[in-house]
Amino acid sequence: MFKAVPHLHTAATATLLQQRIVAIFRGYTGEAADEAAAALIRGGVTLLEVTMNTDGAAAIVSRWRERFGEQVFIGAGTVIDEETAREALDSGAQFLITPNLDEKVIELAQSRGIDVWTGVLTPTEMVRAWKAGAPVLKLFPLGSLGSEYIREVRGPLGHIPLMATGGIDLHNVQQYWMAGASAFGLGSKLVRGDLIRAAAWQELEDHASKWVDTVRHLG
Repeated sequence: MFKAVPHLHTAATATLLQQRIVAIFRGYTGEAADEAAAALIRGGVTLLEVTMNTDGAAAIVSRWRERFGEQVFIGAGTVIDEETAREALDSGAQFLITPNLDEKVIELAQSRGIDVWTGVLTPTEMVRAWKAGAPVLKLFPLGSLGSEYIREVRGPLGHIPLMATGGIDLHNVQQYWMAGASAFGLGSKLVRGDLIRAAAWQELEDHASKWVDTVRHLG
């Protein structure tokens, strides 16, 4: 077996592997985004990702760091290159998530003491990302492949924690867990646009609580 470079395994990564959920915020801004984030936090979600292709993403990350303090970890997603990574880190992001493998992004983040959960799909990308120091790999896109793909790649690569992203809902999350997923990146199935548009914050909080409880009792 190859020897990987040292992995930072920050508090954010430890929380991910314990709590198993990242809430993905894409395209939500202003008060609606703030209220939605607060509702999810009240529901027990502890990791929030703001995608960097959201208008004003860096400002949202900075604002949430200040508003929510030490309650949760605030990170940046859709970090596709060094420039985007630097903007996210300067805004105070506590973790980075990428849709792609870019070793320079991992190197930059590590120099700041921040973990990158790197987007990969193939076994070759998985090994490269792990060797580069990514402590968790985001398997993406997964929706069209399904849980069996996780089971297959974990045969030879079972030592690498995988975060399943795409196609996961409350009805099939157990299936993905049993296939070997260590965590889940959840967009619209958790951060529900219908509830945000309706300003149904209590309902969104209850929905988040259901997700948190479901994932906590996987096994």
